[in-house]
Amino acid sequence: MKNKIDYFNPLILVVGILAFLVMGYIGSFNYRFENPLSTEVIVTVIFACIIFALGYFIAKYKADIKGCEFNFLSEKLLLALAVVALILQALNLVMLGGIPLFDSALKANATTNIWRVAYPLFLITLNLLLARYYDRKYLALIVIGALIFGLNGYRTSVLGIMGSSFITLYYLNKISRRFGIIFIAAIAAGIMAVGYIASQSIATQHWTLNPLELVFYRAGFTLEVFEKIIPLAGTTNGHILSMIFSSGSPRTFIGEYVLHYNVCLTSTLFGPVMLDFGYIGLTVQMIFMGAFLGILNKLKEGFGIGIYSFILTHTIIWIETGPTDIMIWFLYLIGLVYIIICLKKRE
Repeated sequence: MKNKIDYFNPLILVVGILAFLVMGYIGSFNYRFENPLSTEVIVTVIFACIIFALGYFIAKYKADIKGCEFNFLSEKLLLALAVVALILQALNLVMLGGIPLFDSALKANATTNIWRVAYPLFLITLNLLLARYYDRKYLALIVIGALIFGLNGYRTSVLGIMGSSFITLYYLNKISRRFGIIFIAAIAAGIMAVGYIASQSIATQHWTLNPLELVFYRAGFTLEVFEKIIPLAGTTNGHILSMIFSSGSPRTFIGEYVLHYNVCLTSTLFGPVMLDFGYIGLTVQMIFMGAFLGILNKLKEGFGIGIYSFILTHTIIWIETGPTDIMIWFLYLIGLVYIIICLKKRE
């Protein structure tokens, strides 16, 4: 890595969390009819950031591990798998019978089993392809992927694809100042556009907020959900965790349990674990994530760059949505396998 400053070391997550807290606090003043965020929410979020940073520094200074290479994933294979993923998503849209981005009823059913295979497959192969076999022509895959998966109506897919590829390109030293500004602007515009268009397609809601105001509103609302979770800390006794790795919708369960009506809720990076295991669970989760990302950050060679990029990006996305997606935990499993491979190669 030729960049002197590692802007995307794991502490970027702390920066993201604090920025989200600030946006939520502003949103709680401007777009809510209740009191602004409580001091307990702010203190809990800061506590979580400190524990995450502790885990990161433990890994940084105590983990004796270096990156490694493996050669069983060829350029042609990765490219073929990326194309297969795009075809699967196109098939998913055809089978849905329309574009979920413009139809809230379709969006409710858009995360099919086909999508659950297509999205992570594309995310993984795209970043591995860029990390190990970079070629300018592969930049087209970023645009195509963001567009076709963005039609599902979820901002997280657009951010996942564009954010992770940006980080991968950064570590490859392929980001010039001009290109970086354009890329970041495209990411911001993409996620705001998808979020705004999707909100406008909800027949039962009549939004009067512009795309930027909607970002602050969403942050405020999500932190309000977390505020209501804190008094319920530890009362679900691991039920949400079990739902992640079985059947059911953890976010819908959270909506029913916390707000007492059937709605799929985002509850921040801290909400699910707080409901399940309270402050002890929150502490374990944050120190694990800090240490895990800290170790992966030391393994940024070849494929390791891509692996670190897509895991970091989706952990940042979890700041709002919460770690309730088995697909993203699968990304963590890939990271764990890579760590084990690197440890084995040292022996």
